[in-house]
Amino acid sequence: MIIASISENKNLEKRIAITPEIAKKYISSGFEVYITKDYGKHLGFFDDDFKILGVKVLDSDEKVISSTDILVQLELPSEDKLDKLKEGQILIGVLDPISNKERLNKLIQNKVKNFSLELLPRITRAQSMDILSSQANLAGYKAVIESFANFEKAIPMMMTAAGTVPAAKVLIVGAGVAGLQAIATAKRMGAIVFATDVRMASKEQVESLGGKFLTVEGSENLETEGGYAKEASDDFKKKQEELLAETLKKIDIVVCTALIPGKKAPVIIKDKMLDNMQPGSVIYDLAAIQGGNTAATKVDEIIEKNGVKIMGERNILNKLPTSASNLFAKNVFNFVLNLYDKKNNKININLEDEIIEKSLVK
Repeated sequence: MIIASISENKNLEKRIAITPEIAKKYISSGFEVYITKDYGKHLGFFDDDFKILGVKVLDSDEKVISSTDILVQLELPSEDKLDKLKEGQILIGVLDPISNKERLNKLIQNKVKNFSLELLPRITRAQSMDILSSQANLAGYKAVIESFANFEKAIPMMMTAAGTVPAAKVLIVGAGVAGLQAIATAKRMGAIVFATDVRMASKEQVESLGGKFLTVEGSENLETEGGYAKEASDDFKKKQEELLAETLKKIDIVVCTALIPGKKAPVIIKDKMLDNMQPGSVIYDLAAIQGGNTAATKVDEIIEKNGVKIMGERNILNKLPTSASNLFAKNVFNFVLNLYDKKNNKININLEDEIIEKSLVK
């Protein structure tokens, strides 16, 4: 059984799906591992690091694709490479079935089995495979670091003979995995941290990290069975806007993390709210690629509006590619082991297994 990965488009994606550490685990589990030449060179993982473990390094993506049983990637490969996949092969990655519906349907017609890891169910058994959590955790941390780097004042309170520098006030919008890590990071660096989320279950988590949870009076619990946020009612949105508008007047840094799976990101911070923020404030919008949580967010640009900097990147994890690759590769390895029937050396697509059934693109 051969598992392989080809190079991503490094202008868009610097993470890799198989690290040397994980290649060793695949080989110990009975797999052969193939990669393309210079696959991990940009991260300091050289071909010899893989070869010494028994990995086969081929000189083209096409040779890797034609040889493998399972291809693991971050994003969906380009059209010309997808055309090389054939009946019986398996593709595993972050395939974005909504945006890539037509391309994935073509693969399905060619009897390629496609597993998209962002579709994994939020169940205990799938936690070790949960790419959304592992990657969001790093994204929340890095968003705080990036926003602090662009804030032109000190973060912690400092008492000096010349006077006192007040601690920065930080607001985290959305207290999921990314938001909770952002709270923890900001708090460790000495900021005063506030957070808001439509899911009432987040209140206890926020407070356990030292943040203050901002609650809309008479709020409803807007949480799906899968643990994600769902769309709020118009009445809730109005109350939330009023609370945010007042809060933002005294906030220095905002980190936005609010997303609804499969939909455009909700616009939470409106133009009139931005107008009332203090000049010099910074907003980092992790939802930028899905439209943004602010009305002014633009992907990969720093927008300045009334002295407020608004920033958001297509892929913030490109700034932490080694850490992100290590975690992603482990998630994928655990997913593959769940598919693999070692005794018979074959893949068992058991649709009675919720993990397999939910992640299979149909």
